[in-house]
Formats: sequence, structure tokens, C-alpha cells
Amino acid sequence: MESGVEKVDSGAGGSQHRGVGRPRQLRACVGLVLVAVLAAAPLPLAAQQEQRVVRGLSFDGNKAIDDYTLSTAIATSNSSFFASVWWLRWIGFLGEKRYFNELEFRRDVVRLLLLYRQSGYMSAVIDTLVRREGNDVFIRFRIMEGDPVRLERLEITGLDDILSVAALKKDLPLAVGTPFNRMLFQASADTIVGRLKNRGYPYADVLRSFDVNAAELRAVATLEAVPGPRMRIGDVAIGGTEKVDTGTVRRMLSVKRNDLFRQDRLYQTQRDLYGTGLFRSVNVVLADTAPPADPGDSTVGVVVRLREGPPHRVRMGVGYGTVDCFRVQSGWTSFNFLGGARTLDITGRLSKLGVGVPTDWSLRDNVCRALRDDLTSDTLNYGAGLTLRQPFFLSPRHAASFGVFAERRSEFKAYTRQAVGGNLAVTLNARRNIPVTVGYGFSYGRTTAQPAVFCSVFRVCDAGDRALLESSRRFAAVTVSGVRDQVNNVLDPSGGSLVTVTVMHASRLVYSDTLYEFNRGELEASRYYPLGRRGVFAWRVRAGAIVLGRITLAGQSVHFVPPDQRFYGGGPNSVRGYARNELGPRVYVTDSIDVGGGGDSTFLHLTASPTGGPNSVRGYARNELGPRVYVTDSIDVGGGGDSTFLHLTASPTGGNTIFVANTEVRFATPLFPDRMRVALFVDAGQVWERGEPLTTVNGLRVTPGVGLRFATPLGPVRLDAAYNGYPAEAGPVYLLNNTDKSLTLIPGAPFRPALPPGFWRRIVWQFAVGQAF
Repeated sequence: MESGVEKVDSGAGGSQHRGVGRPRQLRACVGLVLVAVLAAAPLPLAAQQEQRVVRGLSFDGNKAIDDYTLSTAIATSNSSFFASVWWLRWIGFLGEKRYFNELEFRRDVVRLLLLYRQSGYMSAVIDTLVRREGNDVFIRFRIMEGDPVRLERLEITGLDDILSVAALKKDLPLAVGTPFNRMLFQASADTIVGRLKNRGYPYADVLRSFDVNAAELRAVATLEAVPGPRMRIGDVAIGGTEKVDTGTVRRMLSVKRNDLFRQDRLYQTQRDLYGTGLFRSVNVVLADTAPPADPGDSTVGVVVRLREGPPHRVRMGVGYGTVDCFRVQSGWTSFNFLGGARTLDITGRLSKLGVGVPTDWSLRDNVCRALRDDLTSDTLNYGAGLTLRQPFFLSPRHAASFGVFAERRSEFKAYTRQAVGGNLAVTLNARRNIPVTVGYGFSYGRTTAQPAVFCSVFRVCDAGDRALLESSRRFAAVTVSGVRDQVNNVLDPSGGSLVTVTVMHASRLVYSDTLYEFNRGELEASRYYPLGRRGVFAWRVRAGAIVLGRITLAGQSVHFVPPDQRFYGGGPNSVRGYARNELGPRVYVTDSIDVGGGGDSTFLHLTASPTGGPNSVRGYARNELGPRVYVTDSIDVGGGGDSTFLHLTASPTGGNTIFVANTEVRFATPLFPDRMRVALFVDAGQVWERGEPLTTVNGLRVTPGVGLRFATPLGPVRLDAAYNGYPAEAGPVYLLNNTDKSLTLIPGAPFRPALPPGFWRRIVWQFAVGQAF
């Protein structure tokens, strides 16, 4: 076995531009040339024939530039995790091996020096340490950055009466007092060009110059703006259309004749045309790349080049979900339906395949075990819809849609909704930072839930009164929602924020049934902060409330909101320490009570009555010898556990108030850093029923956890494990009469489940596609 260590040193320093410190600059340039010559020199034959695997690559001493940036600037790269970690690489066939190239390694020193010089560190020195062990090589770059050249003064000229220079400097990437980074200097010039082009100067340019004194570690830079003529939009030419009418395209353009030129309007037009789905490619550019020769010409032409896509699209998908079992969906889309860039979309979906009638294939006890105790999954769910979308409505800034639907959908252990209806929505300022959507929805159908939910929340325990609440009725509501979306990635955001506000009003004024009168509001805000290259710190807050109306039912005044409009908590996108919908108030139902061996202490207000018999034994009080019968008006089951009842089932009732807060840190793992990340999170929240005396829920529930994120083309697939140190919520217990299905509240007996024993039984697993928020 051969082993050895070799060391290569290289340094750079000096001054450049406009004759400042010429001797030092000459020495630095000569040094770089010598390094480059040495790097290009032919290697010994033995070195050229060696095939060594890079088992380790590290950087020491770097503070200004992180390891990731340095590793992307060089050609040498470390082998993958399985091929570099000492306790795994012995397997041999796992992981990708990356080989050491002596010539490229020598050039890497030059690459790093140039990167540091571009970043303002003119006197940086790179020291390399190479350790060879047989066919393995371990590389370490030891960096002495030195002090940077700092920007002493930044002058911006040529912007008189156009932009505020003082305000502009605050927005530039390069600031006075920071290291003189050439890349940020170029980015600052591009920022000024962009500002000018959005103020009517299509041919704006910026000239750059700078003086660097490496000996004194200072630099002076100048950005000279050359705005050129201020111009308006002239002719707008449209080419490439075949089936789509040119007039339709023109109505969707954000660039209009005689408007002041703005570069962002060209980008907006391109995004809008892509968003219609009509075109494969869209290119919106200036007709001329140079300003007109005639100084009196103050207009600029714009060319819109298009390539149409297919007029129809068919899509189909098959999948599996924990609360859906197997599901299938399909859709057909017609673009430019009847002209005007309209889109007609027809969709259909089926779920509960394998557990719901008529497709009950007995999968409830094996493949779809999560639905074993879910009574709402007894029937197939379906949905069919037709939606017509108009991308520009009255103005290119607005959009409208109209749809009709028929559905049967069930929410896990909560409710089932069957309805047909339609909706109409208009999105105002669809292109702005905060688009506002005003919608009206009308449906005719029924919502069913467990009898105990109606009995506990709405005080409707009689089977006839429940049938009245569950009968088909019309439901209509006006909804107003606003969204401020500034995230940098829809599927996996790592920066920015998202705020959503939704308000709903349902009453007789909008033609809703008198049974459905309420106001519902919800606010959700999330924020994302990047941590390094692959890390993210994120938080989210969600709050909602329902203001109830009153109805008179069975001679009493009650609050009523249909179960499908109430708030539910728990699940992969809520408080992850709880299963879906299991956060918040619960109600329990039993059809029989096991009091065997319970003793008198099981009952409250227990009384005994003799049934007749001899009274001759003096050891007994009068009439107490012989058969007896016992009567109680309440049962104390506090802490009794499930064993007190037979066939006990729990149902979430939802609530009229919700609060959920989530925090999460995501970071890359050494194993597959580009494909896998670890998440540490803490979730807190609760669902309440305001004004409900039987509800014993109070206080927030906090559940910490850890999870894995796997990158896929569909977005991150995640597996979360959350610890729940709380017993299930206590709730009232109802005795079900199997004959007439009526319910009787067992007074004074809120059922309090015991906390599951052991650590692992308190872990709740969540599997989902997409981030939790």
C-alpha cells in the first residue's frame, strides 16, 4: 500500500485598473500565470495512469465564501455518501465514485483564487493538502482569505430627474463598506438598467468603472447610466397564430399602443399568454435591438411570437390515499372553447374504491385499515364537474369562472355531503400582488353526521328532529378571499411569505335556507427563511371563527352550522401529533354498558327496592332480605377506560373556533443531500366550541416531531413522526337505542380515555405529498 502527503501553495495579491499599485499587480498576474503554466504542464506517466477515488474533500479557513459555493467552483468533487464514509465505502458497489484528476486539481487552485479575487479578497492564499492511501485520495483546501478590499465610495451618475440616487443605493446588491464583489457590482448595474427600462427607456445601459488599491484595501466604483431616449409603445405585431384569433390575443396583451414603455409589461404579457394554455411557446421582444436613427421617432415596436399548442388535453390519474383507499380521477380540457381564449374543463373522480359500496372488496381489514372504524366510508365517493374559465373579464387584469358540479364526499369520521350545485367567481386584479376573488356558490343537498354529533352540539337527539336537520336543503353563500403570494416555489418554498384571508356569509339574503345562516372567517399566514443553501426555517399561523345564527328546533333555540362548514384539526397539514380530524371536541357513543364487577362505586345516586320475599331473618333490615332491583340516574365513568363500555365509538364534532401554529426547520442530510432532507417541527393548536357547556376542551395541544422529505417531480414526499403526550379529549357519552336510534345522554359521565402506555404508542405517523405548509 502506498501512502503519502503532498503540499501545494499558491497566493495572489495586488492592485489593478487605472495604474494604482502597478508593481504589485504585475507580481500577482505573474504568479497566476505561473500557476496556470504549472497546471498545464504534462504529468509524469505514472501519475497519468493512476486512478484514485476521491474519498474526502474539505475546506478550512473559509468564512467569506461557504463550502457549497467553493465546491461548485472547482472540477474536483467528492464521491457520494456511500462511497466516501469510512464505515460504508468498504462495501464497494454502493454509491458513485468520483476519480481524482491531477491536472484539474491544479487548475482548481487557480479557479479558487479567481473566485476570491472576484469577491474582493485580493490577497487570498490557497494551500492544498493531498493524502494518498492506496487507491484513495483525501483532499483539503486550506484557505487564508486575508482582509478584503472594501468599497469606499460608489458614484452613480446620469440619473438626474429620473431616479432618486439615495433611495436607489439602498436597493443595490453592492453597498459602501462591504467587500468589493465584482459579481455584485455587475448585479447593481443590471438593477439600474431594469429600473430605467420600467420607466420608459427601452435602450438604457450602464457603464461600469472602478479603481482598486489592494495595498490600502479600498476601492472606488462608478456606475454611469446612459438612459437613451424615453419612448412609447408603437406597433405591436403578433405572429404565429393559426386557430386562435389575433384579436383575442391582442385583448390579452398588457402592452398597448401609446403606452409608456415598461419592460415588466412585456414579461407580464408573456406570463399571461402562457397561462391560458393555448400556446407552446411565447416570446415578447422589442422589434429593434437598437434605438431609431431618427431622433424624432419616440415610439418602439413590440413583436409577440407565438406557437400554438394542442386544442384539447386529456389527463388521468390513479392513486392511493390513507383516508380514500384507492381513487381515480380524469379530466378533459378544451382550450379556446368557442373562441375568446375560454377554457372548458370537465373532471370526474371516484374514491373509497375497495371499501365503499358498490366497490366493497373487503380491503377495510388489510390494505385500507385506516378506514376500518370510519362509518363515513361505507359508500363510494364521487365528483363530477364542468368549469368554464374566461382569462380576461372586462379587462386583462380580471378573470372569471362558472361551474356546475355533483358530488358525494365524506370527511374522515366527521360527515358526509351529497349535493348538486354551481358557482360563479370573479378574480379582480389577478395580476397584482393581492388578487381578490368574489364568489357566489349555490347547492342543493344534505349533510349527514353521526347522531351523537347532532345530539351533543345542536341538542337534537330525537331521530325525527335529526332527520329534519339531515334533509336536503339549499345552501348559498358569498365568499370573498384575498391572497398575497410571495413565495419563491409553489411546491417547496424556501423564501417569501403567503397570506390568505377568507370571509363567507350565508343567509336568506343570498337565498340560503333559513337553517343555514352564519358568517365564517379564516386567516392563514406563513413565512419562509432560507438557511444556507438547502436549509429552511418556516412558520405558519392559522385562525378561524364562525359567528352563528339561531334557529328554533323542537321548541328550543339552537345554534346550527352544517358539519361540513365547521372547523376540524389534526392531520398531516395541521397539528401532526393528532390523526386527521381528531384534534378538538369529541363525542362518544355506546349501545351497551358493562357494569359487571363494577361495584356500587360505579354509580351515582344509587337506590335499591325490594321485590318481595321473607322478612324473618333479624340480620337484615325490614324488607331487605331477598331479591332487589337497583336504579341510578347517572354513572361515574371517570377514568374508567374503554372497558366500562361495549362497542364504544368516538366521533369528532368539530368546532366554531380554531387556532393552529406550526414551526419547522428543514436541512439537508449527508446522505443524498440533493434528494433528502430532515425536518424538526413543533405544532400547537386546538379546536373549540364557544358557548358549549358540555365541551371540556381547553388549552393548546403541543406536539413536537421529526420527519423526512424526499424530493420528487411531484414535490416533496414526506414522512413525519410526532409525539402526542395527551390522552384523547374527554367528551359526553350517549347511550344508543338500537331499536329507534334515539340517544340518551349519560349524565355526569364525561368519558376520559387513558393516555396510551409507552413511548412508541404515543407516536403519530403522517405520510403525505407536499410540505405541511
